[in-house]
Amino acid sequence: MMNHTAIFIDAGFLLSLGGHRAAGTTLRSAFTTHYESLVRGIVQTVKKNTGLNNLRVYWYDASKDGLFTEQHKRIGLIPGVKVRLGRISYNGEQKGVDLRLALDLVGVARNRSASIAYLVSGDDDLAEAVEEAQDLGMKVVLLGVAKSDSRLGVASVAEHLALTADYIETIPNQLLDSAFTKVLEWDQHHSEKTSIIANAPTDAQIPTAPKPFAPTPAVMAQKATSKSQVAPASSAEVVYSSGGEQPGYKGNAAYEQQELKVAEEIGAKVAKSWLAFTTQSEVVELMADKPQLPPEIDRTLLKDCAQVLGEWKTDQQTIRRTLRSAFWEYLAKIM
Repeated sequence: MMNHTAIFIDAGFLLSLGGHRAAGTTLRSAFTTHYESLVRGIVQTVKKNTGLNNLRVYWYDASKDGLFTEQHKRIGLIPGVKVRLGRISYNGEQKGVDLRLALDLVGVARNRSASIAYLVSGDDDLAEAVEEAQDLGMKVVLLGVAKSDSRLGVASVAEHLALTADYIETIPNQLLDSAFTKVLEWDQHHSEKTSIIANAPTDAQIPTAPKPFAPTPAVMAQKATSKSQVAPASSAEVVYSSGGEQPGYKGNAAYEQQELKVAEEIGAKVAKSWLAFTTQSEVVELMADKPQLPPEIDRTLLKDCAQVLGEWKTDQQTIRRTLRSAFWEYLAKIM
């Protein structure tokens, strides 16, 4: 077997964690990713840890009909990167991504093209492929994002997958901080631009007239600011750790109440982030489909909640209903 490494990256997994770290949400419009520096940094991290040259970086993502977008073409042109695409189904779910990754992982091991595989993913469905690659003589290392309050030490990795891998390493925090940028930090005039696109007045020009049927995002943001000034928010901050108890919370019922409170805050936060990057026509379309949420927004709610409460708690129907209700309630407050 050749003394090379091979890196397998689940883009949805990595971008969700990096984006959440930078912007506090997995909504892709809320952050920008510097793909060249991200890939280069991961390759350098792996080489530093192993001393081996890298065979190739496999980048797995999904797109409509499995076709390359301009972004995927840009990533595919990075030296040493191979882009593999699954499909996005009608309800916004990724299809075929894990299968492609599993087949490539086992294929590289079978062809003895690399001696160590670095896997950037947390999906439990990959555990069998990891074991097959190991049986063929390849060492498989999980490369994750550090999370101090997690028992595994990394975020959003299934325990079964972690137990299957040979060991776990982490991507340097400084690399994530440089590769992901919160959009609002470098675009201070988005609300004015959005208002122009929507053919609406900017914040400074909003007249004191009755609210329109479909207010612009700029108007909605203004109302949100005004309401927060009238009703001061509590200075207490919810602790997002699943370990220990909050003062004043006792027993399972009280703990569930704390989790529902966190879900409410996440739902409102996603709504606020979405409004910061939308247009008037998109607001109209969203309200017309109420209470149905677009797949992208619904998926963001679930991913953001999973970052905080964990996958299995987010799967609970009470948590999911609370997330969606909080999203709509935030919009209702400022419309």
